[in-house]
Amino acid sequence: MITVANIEQALTRPAPVASSDYDYAPGLRTKSRMLRPAAVLIALQEGPRGLEVILTRRAAHLRNHPGQVAFPGGKVEDHDAGLWQAALREAEEEIGLARARHLGALQGHESVTGFEISPQVGLIEGQFMPRPDPSEVEEVFTVPLDFLMNPANMCLHQRPWRGHMRGYLAIPYGPHYIWGASARMIRNLAERL
Repeated sequence: MITVANIEQALTRPAPVASSDYDYAPGLRTKSRMLRPAAVLIALQEGPRGLEVILTRRAAHLRNHPGQVAFPGGKVEDHDAGLWQAALREAEEEIGLARARHLGALQGHESVTGFEISPQVGLIEGQFMPRPDPSEVEEVFTVPLDFLMNPANMCLHQRPWRGHMRGYLAIPYGPHYIWGASARMIRNLAERL
């Protein structure tokens, strides 16, 4: 079983090279481009099955990534004091999470939508009852960290994208289909552990 101490130790090691949505579809990469900074919160909490990861299903009416599974997070704003603060601000806006203990960060991840995402890892201490903002989040759910860290639960899939087949990582969990950038950041954490 993975512990908080395991995670803290893993996050002190030097980060590998940044990951990208193009890792499984390198032929689709266009020339280099300016990426906008974003931060997400990989929020961990103790649960009946050990450490669990909080994930959201984005609201179906959103213009970008409707109905997809994601970590709480979003664009870094000018008033954010840093990447951790941006991730925590977004988590408070989206699911009502106001506090967490910062455990560290993973390497950045380039999204096909033009963001350089900084995954920030945090531990929720004490009880937390999610309050999803319906304008952004349709559902909040947890997945056991041990399940997500098991490579046997990760698979490569393909789908058409802009006239080409695009490879991507997926982690199916019950009725939830975790894929793309979220799955790739989960894999980054698994590789660090």
